[in-house]
Amino acid sequence: MTVENRVAILLCMVVLHFLVIQAQAKISLAPTAQPGNPLGPTPQPIKFPMHGATPGSLQPQECSGRCAGRCSATAYKKPCMFFCQKCCAKCLCVPPGTYGNKQFCPCYNNWKTKRGGPKCP
Repeated sequence: MTVENRVAILLCMVVLHFLVIQAQAKISLAPTAQPGNPLGPTPQPIKFPMHGATPGSLQPQECSGRCAGRCSATAYKKPCMFFCQKCCAKCLCVPPGTYGNKQFCPCYNNWKTKRGGPKCP
């Protein structure tokens, strides 16, 4: 194979490479500006139902329903339900959502295991 052939093949490969990259590139258009706020609409905070999320706001019989919602996204349903119901019985509240938000229920948040980890899911 001559040097000219090698150069021609290499040049074809480089051109093909750039054509493939260009074909895969996505063209995105900038969003059009809206009148009013130049930064766009202000995002609304997520609103959680506060009944049951504040200390003492639940009745003991409401714990299993609240804990079922709290533990709905976990793969470990039995231990989650066990500890959630134990925490709910003591604190009479369950934080909203399936994870986090424990600031709404300080008793639930501050109850720790012997090792110092969180007791309540």
